[in-house]
Amino acid sequence: MRKAKEARKTNETNVSIELNIDGRGLYDVETGCGFLDHMLELFSRHGRFDLTLRCSGDAEVDYHHTVEDVGIVLGRAFKQALGDCRGIKRYASSTLPMDEALVMVSLDVSGRGGAFLELSIPGFKIGGFDTELVAEFFFAFSRESGVTLHIRKLAGSNAHHIAEAAFKGFARALSAAVKQDPMAPDDIPSTKGVIL
Repeated sequence: MRKAKEARKTNETNVSIELNIDGRGLYDVETGCGFLDHMLELFSRHGRFDLTLRCSGDAEVDYHHTVEDVGIVLGRAFKQALGDCRGIKRYASSTLPMDEALVMVSLDVSGRGGAFLELSIPGFKIGGFDTELVAEFFFAFSRESGVTLHIRKLAGSNAHHIAEAAFKGFARALSAAVKQDPMAPDDIPSTKGVIL
């Protein structure tokens, strides 16, 4: 079982995560931000990742530090759980509809993290959540996990639907990429012999 525990404590947030990549999609998430909780629960369920996550943060300022630091710690947990990436499929894509929204996610567990987004979300808020924080989460996760991530909005006008399609598509693509490849269970999926 590929599992990890990660934590990060700063003057702004205190985040702890337990992750099982080979899970059933069970989650227990409390970040103090309802919309972020919702997105992480979708991520867990649709990726079939078991996720226990706690975050306390300076929500009296806004949710920026909470969202970014959760992305950082979740990215580190995936990196730890994957180890040397032996036997994974490495690449995957998902094009996911959510009502009128359609979002494409493609990723590479490359060791060279970066998020490249064309994900315009109308409006500035979803409830109390700043829509720009969707990108901040993906930037932080990609940087810390070493995952190269592309997300493109193909259609959509509802902010909630667009964000939800992005998180669900991300979960589906990441789940497919980290699955064990039965054709090469002991191989590092790179001609370099390492994922860096």
